[in-house]
Amino acid sequence: MVLQVMVKAQGPIPLDVAFEVQPGELLALVGPSGSGKSTLLRTIAGLWTPAQALVAVAGETWVDTARGVNLAAHLRHVGMVFQSYALFPHMTAEANVMSAMTARTKAAQRDEAHRLLALVNLHALGARMPAELSGGQQQRVAVARALARNPQVLLLDEPFSAVDRATREALYAEIRALRGVLDMPVVLVTHDVNEAQLLADRMVVIEAGRMVASGPTAVVMSDRLALQAMGVREAAAMLRATVHSHANDGMTRLTTRAGTLWLPRLDAAPGAQVRVRIMAHEVILSRAHPEGLSAQNILPVQVVDISQAEGPAVMVRLALGEEIILASITSRAVASLALRPGDHVHAVLKSMSVARDHVSLGDAP
Repeated sequence: MVLQVMVKAQGPIPLDVAFEVQPGELLALVGPSGSGKSTLLRTIAGLWTPAQALVAVAGETWVDTARGVNLAAHLRHVGMVFQSYALFPHMTAEANVMSAMTARTKAAQRDEAHRLLALVNLHALGARMPAELSGGQQQRVAVARALARNPQVLLLDEPFSAVDRATREALYAEIRALRGVLDMPVVLVTHDVNEAQLLADRMVVIEAGRMVASGPTAVVMSDRLALQAMGVREAAAMLRATVHSHANDGMTRLTTRAGTLWLPRLDAAPGAQVRVRIMAHEVILSRAHPEGLSAQNILPVQVVDISQAEGPAVMVRLALGEEIILASITSRAVASLALRPGDHVHAVLKSMSVARDHVSLGDAP
């Protein structure tokens, strides 16, 4: 069930973008406001048709302007979640979910609504009206309603921007959990780079309607031009880890492929899988194992490659087993350390440099 998208237009927003999303994959469209991200979602959903477009899912063509094919929006099996939730205020949560279903008996619709609300952890709140639900709960209802259409593609248009940080983190966990049971392509539009990196398998960075970068999230997040287009000065990488234990001094011990990582206490049980966003500018490199430092996190790594970044900065990609982290250091430091690809060095990371919202539960993507 591969999603194929190609869009070219002169206006109202100039666009020249093409990408594919595999079944079960989440692709994030990232870029500044007005770059055309939401317009791409509207094209997929059939809410707008540009001068040139091709949208196909699982071999079925939804739009092909070259051949005059343009399937009506209501005939496209798309689930869409908006920033504003767009729930019917006069209907219960259960009724909102049922409203997206067709060709089923009321009893079958109700059973399916119960299943979907349970899937987003709202099984006990189906009788509540939207006004009786929190923002995060309303967003979960919106996701359940999108899934009620039995979609071939799930589209998420800035779905978390209207809720607070704590709620947003909980919703991230919901999306990661849902991905374990969804086999459809998912496209997320977001302006939040941290959000994209925590959730997406792959990213497409758009600036002024054209693709600046496209590829696996880890690769894009080390691309200098992509970072500039996203308005981000610092690169970052995601590191998988497992919660080992919690110490009495308020720190949590994590285990990685390269060794132990200490962070301020995480709200996760021992054994939980987490992903930690490591900012490149927070990583220090040392040839020898450093002694007498306050930093608690010293990991043996291998230099993968070295590339020029912005100004005097150099980006060093480092392997921790199968994992990759980044270090942003100066060309002077590279010369001083005589770094070369293949060298074994030590990466030093301050425990307090990792923000809470840079840690996510779950091993996906």
